[in-house]
Amino acid sequence: MRTATPRGLHRFAVVAACCTLGLVFAGGLVTSTGSGLAVPDWPLSYGTLNPPMVGGIRYEHSHRLIAGGVALLATVLMVWAWWREPRRWVRTLALLAWITVLVQALLGGLTVLLLLPTAVSVAHGGVAQVFFTLMCVLAVVTSPRWTSASRSDQARADVRALGIVVVACVYVQTLLGAWMRHSGAGLAIPDFPLSYGSVVPPLTAGGLDAANAMRTQTYVLPFLASIAPVVINFAHRAWAVVTLVAIIALFWATFRRHRQSRVFVVLASSALGLACVQALLGGLTVWTRKAVIPTTAHVALGSVILATTVLYAVIYRRCTIPAADGSLAAAATSHGAAHA
Repeated sequence: MRTATPRGLHRFAVVAACCTLGLVFAGGLVTSTGSGLAVPDWPLSYGTLNPPMVGGIRYEHSHRLIAGGVALLATVLMVWAWWREPRRWVRTLALLAWITVLVQALLGGLTVLLLLPTAVSVAHGGVAQVFFTLMCVLAVVTSPRWTSASRSDQARADVRALGIVVVACVYVQTLLGAWMRHSGAGLAIPDFPLSYGSVVPPLTAGGLDAANAMRTQTYVLPFLASIAPVVINFAHRAWAVVTLVAIIALFWATFRRHRQSRVFVVLASSALGLACVQALLGGLTVWTRKAVIPTTAHVALGSVILATTVLYAVIYRRCTIPAADGSLAAAATSHGAAHA
């Protein structure tokens, strides 16, 4: 009989979420090292489970092994949740995470079999972000603190809306980043924080000659055949500014409305701090000409930021009193004080 979430389930969910972050990092390594087609077949690797771990094969096959392990963890988590978790919505969330990792595996296979088409590769990256976020949410909602937490503050419509907007902004930014990586536009703009020495780079075919002149003479980089990579790269940079502004707004709203709530302040502060580090990693990616470590860390940290903002939105809904209830509570308090 299901009575309460087992502590073991929560601990297992935490381990699974940490392993999923490792999977995201491993996937980033595959892209950063250009190893996406080092193993040209799927689901086996050169027809075996144990190919020679040399060159790009070590990154691609290691990624597959880690993915298999994480899929197994997600399967165990789903079965365990449906066996012992008393809350139906949590069981459904575990099932959704399991389905997501299966979709992710299928997209990974299609990415290889179709020779790295940009659309499928971007979808693969986008689903990876969703899966990691779901695993983080499961790690939180299975915690004893979640079930014992009381609603101690009145929800604010502006804070709730900002939380949702920030989640949307961060997710769009991860998709733009994936589009930039998988379309080969990572160094389409070779300087940072400016873009070809200006706030806005040349975004029309007419500016392509000027951009290529700067690329070859100043940065010793290859010619661009079209201006499209510059547009994609700049879209990622411009939306990063929008996302940062949204995160700053959420931090400020949290500080104004819920400064006494440690969990909200910590999450909002973490999101802002991580976003600043992410901007620095983006700069390092450009300055080091896409060195493997900063480029991969940039990918992984994007996942962490998304998970942080989603957890903020989820916990905000759990730990605040709905506006209507809050108004009634305030009215009851005032009425009681008047008759005291």
